[in-house]
Amino acid sequence: MTLLSRLVLLFVGVPLLELFILIQMGRLIGLLPTIVLVIVTGLAGATLARLEGLRTLWNIRGELARGRLPGNALFDGLGILVGGALLLTPGILTDLLGFSFLFPPTRTLLLRQLRSRMEKGMLSGAIRVTHFSGFGAPEGFDSTMDTAEPQSWPTGSVLNGPTATNGEIIVEAREPKES
Repeated sequence: MTLLSRLVLLFVGVPLLELFILIQMGRLIGLLPTIVLVIVTGLAGATLARLEGLRTLWNIRGELARGRLPGNALFDGLGILVGGALLLTPGILTDLLGFSFLFPPTRTLLLRQLRSRMEKGMLSGAIRVTHFSGFGAPEGFDSTMDTAEPQSWPTGSVLNGPTATNGEIIVEAREPKES
């Protein structure tokens, strides 16, 4: 399936399917209950996204305070962002998928699948990650990352970022642990 056909399916097909389901639901339970359901799921989703987002921010702060990069917490935050955006879109299918991204057990499963697909894409070369040195990488850091061989920042590298002292994060290079 080409990129264009995927985009057409996403931006035309999904909204048409959602509209069809909402019309059928309106016929089944009535117009007012359908509208109330859309509003209630939006409000409930916004509340849940806020709570989960705050919890994730605390996890990120905790990881940074322990001197670790918050990779899993950031990925969780991405899932919460996607879930919240889906819940703001009127529709039953998008609401179900949105709530799936907001509940921790289902979010974990969905993000594990997404991460696996991304890793396979990176290893096959279908996904390439490029880091632009103008956005916080230390001098001398290779700005293009080869996805097959992970790189680490040199010891003592200074990055712009939030900390309690002077606005810098010191990154230490460590040898990878053997598994």
